[in-house]
Amino acid sequence: QVQLVESGGGSVQAGGSLRLSCEMSQASTYTVRHNCMGWFRQAPGKEREVVATIYTDGGTTFYADAVKGRFSVSRDNVKNTVYMQMSSLKPEDTAMYSCAADSVVDSYYCYGRVDFAWYGRGTQVTVSS
Repeated sequence: QVQLVESGGGSVQAGGSLRLSCEMSQASTYTVRHNCMGWFRQAPGKEREVVATIYTDGGTTFYADAVKGRFSVSRDNVKNTVYMQMSSLKPEDTAMYSCAADSVVDSYYCYGRVDFAWYGRGTQVTVSS
């Protein structure tokens, strides 16, 4: 069973930055080599929304319109870790952020993906005005 552990959340003032990390473990060799990883967020009273996705190649990325130009997703395949650098944070970015992963044969099936096989427990991000 793939495990995902997020870290890096916290409280910042508007305009600040945070970097989230998500480490994947216990994945099969195939999954390590062919996976899509995503970041989701859910604010109180709102539905969960996909924020960003990234394929194994690191070059196929997707960003929700609300975060384009402010968030950047990257990965270190040696460490099986995905990062999301969040800058120019706004109060409306406040949410529980969680990462997700799935075995995906091609980057086409990763771009903007919303359904994943495995999810982490999440890390809270709070942005104050």
